Amino acid sequence: MLLSNFHITHIPALLAATTTTLGGLWPIFSPQSSMLEFGFPAHIATSPAAHPVMVSASARTTVLGLLTWMYYLGGQYEVVDTILAVFGFYAGVVDGIVVWKTGNRGKAVFRVVGSGVIGVCGAVGLTAW
Repeated sequence: MLLSNFHITHIPALLAATTTTLGGLWPIFSPQSSMLEFGFPAHIATSPAAHPVMVSASARTTVLGLLTWMYYLGGQYEVVDTILAVFGFYAGVVDGIVVWKTGNRGKAVFRVVGSGVIGVCGAVGLTAW
């Protein structure tokens, strides 16, 4: 069975892997709405010049989600936890700072806290536990 080693402690990793894989695809189809959901203000999200940047950055997000899934399905849970820790802490802080500076403080806090939780899950080795 594909998920024969599933344990409840794997949920944060699977949630992060799925949301980053699928969420990274969103800008390809609708850069404006994905940027608004990310936390950028309308004047940035509606700027055609910003769209290719969001699409390119989000492609890398999808790659991290796919790698997380690949290592998870391969049973390499320590690698999954490393990805979660690095991605959760680094990307979460950067996302939060960028969104904060553009004026959406509520979304910035949400991004930092949400990513921080994922980072902590990875740092404590929750998937490999």
